[in-house]
Amino acid sequence: MLKLYPPIEARRTGRLKVSDIHEIYWEESGNPDGLPVIGLHGGPGGGSSPEMRRFFDPEVYRIILMDQRGCGRSTPHSELEGNDTWALVSDIEAVREHLGIEKWVVFGGSWGSTLSLSYAVTHTERVIGLILRGIFLITEAEIQWFYQDGASRLFPDAYDRYIAPIPEDERGDLLSAFHKRLTGKDRRARIEAAKAWACWEGETISIQGPSSRPARFEEDDFADAFARIECHYFVNKGFFPEDGWLLKQAKEKLKGIPGIIVHGRYDVVTPLATAWALTKVWPDVQLNIVSDAGHSSLDSGIVDQLIRATRTFAKHYG
Repeated sequence: MLKLYPPIEARRTGRLKVSDIHEIYWEESGNPDGLPVIGLHGGPGGGSSPEMRRFFDPEVYRIILMDQRGCGRSTPHSELEGNDTWALVSDIEAVREHLGIEKWVVFGGSWGSTLSLSYAVTHTERVIGLILRGIFLITEAEIQWFYQDGASRLFPDAYDRYIAPIPEDERGDLLSAFHKRLTGKDRRARIEAAKAWACWEGETISIQGPSSRPARFEEDDFADAFARIECHYFVNKGFFPEDGWLLKQAKEKLKGIPGIIVHGRYDVVTPLATAWALTKVWPDVQLNIVSDAGHSSLDSGIVDQLIRATRTFAKHYG
């Protein structure tokens, strides 16, 4: 089974002003003359991590990462104004132009898959191909499954901790209840809600369950940006014109674009059915189902398949 490449440091870093208030962080590592790839982190609001560099052979790939608006090292932290899907798509283009890259591979998991697909259907001519994990399209069904009723039946212990900050009379619409607190002026209530929201995802991303929750999901700054930005996007339905819009666009725009999807069979956060639906409208994609994995990009089977995918792209396009 393949493992992550050894840790590497960024070779170049920078900041790019993309609006009157937003400035985003970007970095470059690997081979400066290699196959360009942009890695798009999850959340939205999760920020990039050094581990993302390690899915790519640094001798072959020119690895670009960026922190999306409001999170990671981008500023202002946890800012919702001017923060939507199409602003982020524009930011990706701004980074590409800033670095003088003509076309690149687009790599993303979870929300990163949503953003990757949004970018690909908007700037198809700039995409060599897509490597995606944990497909998520921000449909009503997906949001209801994870944030209201569905995943709750598999992780009832974690779910009780998730809903604890919300009074019983508001639990019929948890998205609205969390949004009210995450955008309210009561700092204590905001952080309590943010940690509950973030830990719910942290406790369900792996088939190991709550015991494998990453520590950062309990950190105030991480949880605040992660929960606020996610909830902001989900309340606004991903800023898409209609439910299911991205799937329709994929059917129209992705023909001829090669793709590899890696998805855990037991992914509770973004169930496999969404990836399966995407394969039915995208003829040039290969779906690799990992039989013993959940949602986490660091589950061993997911790592193995993502490394194989990056090697496949390097062989054909590097």
